[in-house]
Amino acid sequence: MAETQSPPTRSQTFLRRTFSTLILWGIVGAAFGSMKPWAHLALIGGLAILATLEYFSLCRQSGLKCHPTWGLLLCIGYSAALSGFLTKGLFELPIEVDMMLFFLLIAGTFILQLRQPIEGTNTILSVTTTMLGVIWLTWMFYFTARIDFFIDSSVPHSARVILPTGGCFRSSADSPLPGALLLLWCIAVTKFSDMGAYITGSLIGKHKMIPHISPAKTWEGFAGALLFSQLAACSLYVLFPKELAIFSSWTHVIILGFIVALLAVVGDLAESLWKRSLTVKDSGHFLPGIGGAMDLIDSICFTAPAVYLYVKFFL
Repeated sequence: MAETQSPPTRSQTFLRRTFSTLILWGIVGAAFGSMKPWAHLALIGGLAILATLEYFSLCRQSGLKCHPTWGLLLCIGYSAALSGFLTKGLFELPIEVDMMLFFLLIAGTFILQLRQPIEGTNTILSVTTTMLGVIWLTWMFYFTARIDFFIDSSVPHSARVILPTGGCFRSSADSPLPGALLLLWCIAVTKFSDMGAYITGSLIGKHKMIPHISPAKTWEGFAGALLFSQLAACSLYVLFPKELAIFSSWTHVIILGFIVALLAVVGDLAESLWKRSLTVKDSGHFLPGIGGAMDLIDSICFTAPAVYLYVKFFL
């Protein structure tokens, strides 16, 4: 009779999570250090495809009907299309790319569903589950690429030029990755928020935040998330004032740092809600102590769009 493997202790989980975090930061550091567009796009595209694959695999394993092949094809196609446009050095990404994605996603998914018998609400769930996976883990996550390629984080508000197309982020003299430091800022603040919540919650967490969704989340952990995120946001602004000149003042750094921290928590809870609904713990197992690609990018899917839109409308 096989022995039942006991679950890892809190210290073992912490060590595994720390090891995975160091490895991940090494990969991110290598990609950012190279300043090669293909390296950034390979990292973004690889994570988006892996996360989308995990999403549909877990849906099918849990008996939730969907169209995984179609969803994954749209993810790969969108990644390839954006990579093609981004490597051409365009000033603005054609809006038709997003229009095509949403058209194919909605029309194509309904067309595929027409071939299936009607099974009450399961029929609608099959359609909406497919749409959710592509929008959440592909379209929202690719705001990281928009920050990376279309926002010149070294140009302060007073020096920006509005282009006739409506773009206002970069000039022909810019590097191919003008927003690399801002993207790094976004990722660092997001992940420091996650780490702050985990460390603080593990050490002193007592008051449950939303136990019906995530029993481990505490209000003390939430406070730690806000504190650690501000630490990362302000530290990077001090270290790279010229490269992050787009903020123009500490006010924007603190406000956006708070928004990112809040949405990082929301993004993490959103995935927890989804996983708890499917009665699964982790989206994958290739990252010891963390899980899968979904567990890695869940918060960034919420924070990257917020950073992009904040810069576009308030800076």
